[in-house]
Amino acid sequence: MADQDNIRPFRPFHRLLLTGAAGGVGKVIRPRLASFAQTIRVSDLAAALPPEAASNEEVIACDLSDKQAVDALVQGCDAVIHLGGVSVERPFEEVLEANIKGVYNLYEAARKHGVKRIIFASSNHVTGFYRQDEKIDARALRRPDGYYGLSKSFGEDVAQFYFDRYGIETVSIRIGSAFPEPKDRRMMASWLSYDDLFDLLQRSLFTPDVGHTVVYGMSDNLVTWWDNRYAGKLGFAPRDSSEPFREKVEVQPAPAPESAVAVLQGGAFTTTGPFE
Repeated sequence: MADQDNIRPFRPFHRLLLTGAAGGVGKVIRPRLASFAQTIRVSDLAAALPPEAASNEEVIACDLSDKQAVDALVQGCDAVIHLGGVSVERPFEEVLEANIKGVYNLYEAARKHGVKRIIFASSNHVTGFYRQDEKIDARALRRPDGYYGLSKSFGEDVAQFYFDRYGIETVSIRIGSAFPEPKDRRMMASWLSYDDLFDLLQRSLFTPDVGHTVVYGMSDNLVTWWDNRYAGKLGFAPRDSSEPFREKVEVQPAPAPESAVAVLQGGAFTTTGPFE
């Protein structure tokens, strides 16, 4: 892993909020955050969130679409890692509540309570309609591939607005495919190891003067669709690669050559729905 001690301040945050703590990524990141703050406040929906807490944790159930509840959740926090919300393509009404109302509620609470750093879990699905034979960077025109991608594109706009008007700094991480290992051919390009994700989160929290920085969350994969030059501002240099898994992945049947999974960066998300 990267030289983390070189980017961590001598004094961590007083209270750091992690939303989406019961999600797949949240469960992995949560136990690694202990040294970042005196208190880690973890949150998710009540039905998803186990009540057990580590010695320096506060566990608070919260529905992100509930503005008052989010305001109370953010109060007293110095920084936020925002993983919460719907994480797959779903009907618009579901995405609206958690991802669109939710991100607005979070930034409004941050404004009111003086939070100055947010890490926003955006997604590669913000640019999912680019072809896999195209290489883009984080400033390419957004081409969301569904309601989920639209919500993450909205979240990036919210982050920019709240920096420009209120000075709240955000690193928006367009997460590729954060899993223990790549599951298929598409993930050979989009895979992000948990160690590389954690390093990127740490750098996003502690690098000074990030403004609103948008980066792709990806490991050092041999084949990739993204030029991650803007992650250089954070000193992020991923160490893992999907290559050790290539043989295991390529024994799977190949997708049809002209299918969305084989052609478009967003893969199956580009054809999921409509949900009537």
